[in-house]
Amino acid sequence: MIKDSKSSPNGLSRFRKLYRMNFLAHIYLSGADEEITIGNFIADGIKGNKYLRQPHKIQKGILLHRAIDTFTDAHLIVRQSTARLHPKYSHYSGVIVDILYDHFLAKNWNEYHPQPLMGYVEEFYQLLQRNFALLPTRIQRMMPHMVRDNWLLSYATVEGIGTILAQMNVRTKNKSNMNFAVFELETYYAEFEAEFKAFFSELIEFADHTRNELLNE
Repeated sequence: MIKDSKSSPNGLSRFRKLYRMNFLAHIYLSGADEEITIGNFIADGIKGNKYLRQPHKIQKGILLHRAIDTFTDAHLIVRQSTARLHPKYSHYSGVIVDILYDHFLAKNWNEYHPQPLMGYVEEFYQLLQRNFALLPTRIQRMMPHMVRDNWLLSYATVEGIGTILAQMNVRTKNKSNMNFAVFELETYYAEFEAEFKAFFSELIEFADHTRNELLNE
């Protein structure tokens, strides 16, 4: 039985719960089911047991998202990446690692999926447009910006990651200095990439098992 993982074991800040940005990883880990994908994508906008108001498979996608977050936050490799940033970025380090890991997924996309990233992302945007009414208000407001600036494709470049980090810094009223984290990305690029690849292989296995378990309940 997959439990509703509403909070992570290491006490993530409220900011990270609101602004986790590893969208591409969550979409990829949803598999081919459209409703699972929608649920996984909107999960941060569905609080507590309000997910029970959603259609059945979307509920499963939300629970999959929460399980992935819990697994990620507790993983030693992720904590190793976060520790490299913590002296400078404190509790924002986890948000930054989310973003950096999505960069390495986008950059190495052809190692994980046969479809080119551009086409995959375009199909996902079309999925959201077809199901716009199912999206929480916060996601509906975010979606035009996401599509216009093509966030998911922009993750593949360091420049694109820099833009995302700058936008996140603005959300913190410039308190986080996340816009400067591109320096750490460039300085420790090989270390972050190696950690991502080691972690992501385990995360894929975990997500596949969890998704199958949820669908068979």
